Amino acid sequence: MAREAHTIAIDAGPAECFEALIDYESMEEWQSSVKRVEVLERDAEGRGATVAWELDAKVKRISYTLAYEYDPPSRIVVGFVEGDVKDLHGTYDFEGPAAGPTEVTFELDIEPGMWVPGPVKKILKNEVMARSLKDLKKRVESA
Repeated sequence: MAREAHTIAIDAGPAECFEALIDYESMEEWQSSVKRVEVLERDAEGRGATVAWELDAKVKRISYTLAYEYDPPSRIVVGFVEGDVKDLHGTYDFEGPAAGPTEVTFELDIEPGMWVPGPVKKILKNEVMARSLKDLKKRVESA
């Protein structure tokens, strides 16, 4: 797996960005690639610990379940549980002063589980990752 990373500047504090990304119940409303999301288990603080997703990855819809660990408001760690891909691990890092702006970095390793030409795999990762961060920026800055 090759790790890809994308960074975006958001005119808000790290806590606002962090909270937007863990508000799974509203995700379908503002994340353009998300078609379905369901929190299966919650941690002691009430955050999603295990979350099932269905995404439109442009080529096809994919479903998977992810496990989450949190270090608020600076980091979210994502690990693969099961689904249509072979493996997936990622992180969101939030850096900046409390009032913002915040640099949000999304790093992702994904192994699709089927042969996909390298250039196509990179385009898919870049499209999904970049779109996810742009949607986050729009959501947080318009709140």
